[in-house]
Amino acid sequence: MTVEEAGRMGGEKTSRTHGEEFYSEIGHKGGQKVRRLIEQGKEYEER
Repeated sequence: MTVEEAGRMGGEKTSRTHGEEFYSEIGHKGGQKVRRLIEQGKEYEER
């Protein structure tokens, strides 16, 4: 089994067990983290 095949199998299992809402929630959390990091970067540049 290749790494690619193992990753695909894991992703499919996660999709089946957690569903669409799970991916929506983690995507939102990731977006919020990026927003905070951008704000921190802008504050750092202003100093």
